[in-house]
Amino acid sequence: MQLRYVFTELRQGLRRNLSMHLAVVLTLLVSLSLLGVGILLYQEADKTAEQWGSELQITVFLCNGTTDATPSCVGPVTDAQKSAIEKVLHENPNVDTFRLESQQEAYERIQHLNVPASSFTGSDPAIKVSDMPESYWITMKDPHKAASIKESVQGLDGVANVQDLHNIMGSILGTIDKLRNGTLIAAFVLLVAALLLVANTIRLAAFARRREIGIMRLVGASTLYIALPFLLEALVTAVAGVALAGGALAVVMKFGVIDSLSKLRWDAWVGWHEYWIAVGIISVLGVVMTVAPTLLLTRKYIKV
Repeated sequence: MQLRYVFTELRQGLRRNLSMHLAVVLTLLVSLSLLGVGILLYQEADKTAEQWGSELQITVFLCNGTTDATPSCVGPVTDAQKSAIEKVLHENPNVDTFRLESQQEAYERIQHLNVPASSFTGSDPAIKVSDMPESYWITMKDPHKAASIKESVQGLDGVANVQDLHNIMGSILGTIDKLRNGTLIAAFVLLVAALLLVANTIRLAAFARRREIGIMRLVGASTLYIALPFLLEALVTAVAGVALAGGALAVVMKFGVIDSLSKLRWDAWVGWHEYWIAVGIISVLGVVMTVAPTLLLTRKYIKV
């Protein structure tokens, strides 16, 4: 196989159909960028739910003996009091599941809330493990029945307070879901447009080279040898589109999340780890959606 011929055909093909290739690259840029934003929003919803509890959860904070100011708290919660609370939760028909978060787990969780690191260091840190209350994170069968659970545990010995973030978290997660779904729908439409552009590009490229393809068929060239320039064109287009989309997504992460949203300390935000996950997904999809249809369509269009 003469690679010199293949790369010459690749260069000529890119130049001959430059406008079509640019259209595919720009479509990939927009569609993959939107898809990447949708993936980041999906991960942000997971981080928000993990941080504060999903919309089907309420939190029962227990007495820790240091920061409590309620009549039911006369000292740190005891094992007997926790057993009594768990019995009430087991007997409540509206409780699906619950788990106990220890003081250490609460301490580790709050460290991810963008709280200044100085609050946890020094000989007498402002926030210590002993300051953290133990808590029960309760998943409800029906979020509209939260009042019955709150009434059953509120006032029990060892219970400091009951926090129901259902209404707040429901609206926040709902907004994130709407934004995510909107970006994914737009990305899907543009990905379909990119597929159509890829198909048209292959058809035009094959038509422009119909004489060369006919001669190569007569001298016994294999299908792979004839199709290789088309595949390389698709690969170059995909790499360009993915690189631009990754750059656009990096701009969103840097200026939209890292430099702006991360300064809001009420939630845990996506970071560069989530960014690279999104880039990995759009990279694979960008290559597959250009190379795969090229493999399928070249078998049709290079038949002379």
